[in-house]
Amino acid sequence: MCHIEDVRNRQNALSSVLWYNLNSLGGRVKILLLEPYCGGSHQAWAEGYAAHSNHEVKLLSLSARFWKWRMQGGALTLAERARALRSRPDVILASDMLNLPAFLGLTRDFLADVPVALYCHENQLTYPFPPDDRRDLTYGMINWLSMLAANRVFFNTQYHMDDWFDELPNLLKHFPDYAHVHRVAEVRAKAGVLPVGCDLQRFDPVPDPAVATRPPGLPPLILWNQRWEYDKDPQTFFRALYMLQIEGVNFRVALAGPSYRQAAPEFEAARKRLGERVVQFGYADEDGYVDILRQADVVVSTAIHEFFGVAIVEAIYCGCFPLLPRRLSYLEIIKPAYHEACLYDSFEGLLERLRLVLTEPKRSRELASQLCHTVARFDWSKMASHYDRALEALLGD
Repeated sequence: MCHIEDVRNRQNALSSVLWYNLNSLGGRVKILLLEPYCGGSHQAWAEGYAAHSNHEVKLLSLSARFWKWRMQGGALTLAERARALRSRPDVILASDMLNLPAFLGLTRDFLADVPVALYCHENQLTYPFPPDDRRDLTYGMINWLSMLAANRVFFNTQYHMDDWFDELPNLLKHFPDYAHVHRVAEVRAKAGVLPVGCDLQRFDPVPDPAVATRPPGLPPLILWNQRWEYDKDPQTFFRALYMLQIEGVNFRVALAGPSYRQAAPEFEAARKRLGERVVQFGYADEDGYVDILRQADVVVSTAIHEFFGVAIVEAIYCGCFPLLPRRLSYLEIIKPAYHEACLYDSFEGLLERLRLVLTEPKRSRELASQLCHTVARFDWSKMASHYDRALEALLGD
């Protein structure tokens, strides 16, 4: 979930104070964090690291609008703001939405020898486009050139890293000459995995899912807390619910998560068809979201794309039993011991597991009680030190 604006302003003010008092703190690394598209999970990541790092992090950001323009022109604005700081960082951490070569070119007179890490939340080469849209290779090329310019490249999962490097040669072979395919191995050698940090402790205390707390007679609650977008494939999710509805299986459903479309016809159709089963429809504020996570019994993903899955991790931490496709990043998010119970290979596998969770919930509650502890490894209280060490290492290169 996005942090509200006043939290963001307080964090930026705090980091500004820290930025200008570094000399008295001794031993801390000055980190300039650049996020041209600061909204949603990007904002939560940037502000989360700034808040939990043992170093001094100054966040320069732009609002999460006009993503193509942010990738094309954001470097110029952030270069101007970096110059206005009149203070030199030890390390730069930039997100994949930045045209890093442009930023470095515009700041070469005062940042030329500062080491840089690029963090890839996603990429514009393998992120799935709608069937009626055509991919503009310009933005995948910006990602590639940024990787070449960085000292280190971090991906949020191994799946994401492999997905990028598997497709990258196909991008380079589009060009008539000087494709530089030989540089792929060089960039892969400086790439690694650094999972997204999540603010999970904000949900504490969470109830133990192994202890049934739902009032008698209240049906189990199915949760959708992902974006209302094509890449999450909500049609398959609703198809499963409709079949269970026809079978007479008793359930409720919370349709949370953000929507960036003017209309979401598949969600509106589900609201009408499922009727009173729908207990939440649309984006919930922070308090409402926390309540939904604590009440939900099972969280379902039917995604065709997922490079990490912050929303799923949040739901699992709060005690939701996950039903996820056996692919994408979920193979890493879910520990192998739980793959058979939580991951499905087909629509029939999803339907079978969902039916079992709803009609015989005891086993899934026991597993959910174990799973919530496994995803605690992504909380910033544990992840921030990994980021700190990774950036410290750049100073020794």
